[in-house]
Amino acid sequence: QVQFVESGGSLVQSGGSLRLSCAASDSIISNRTMAWYRQAPGKQRDLIGYRTTHGEIHYAPSAEGGRFTISLDNAKTTMYLQVDDLRSEDTAVHYCNQYPPWAASSWGQGTLLTVSS
Repeated sequence: QVQFVESGGSLVQSGGSLRLSCAASDSIISNRTMAWYRQAPGKQRDLIGYRTTHGEIHYAPSAEGGRFTISLDNAKTTMYLQVDDLRSEDTAVHYCNQYPPWAASSWGQGTLLTVSS
């Protein structure tokens, strides 16, 4: 079964930026519609946005406004999430997986982004 490995989480001051990475155990990142999700403390896991196999990128309404950028590396083996102008409400464990959520494979450990004010 495919495994996802998220990385890049850190403690960052508000207003800063961070790029998170997602790697997978096979070529699923290039072959499937892939998404970033996040789960804030005490809350459910929510969608940030997803990239289709045609390269279209869509963001959830809560992630619109230009602070979030989803991209892939040239080899299409790693998916990134750039978050700018970080706010305390961005503190969450971030995950990558397939989209829609009902098509998701088993979840990885996620990577924790903590924003300090």
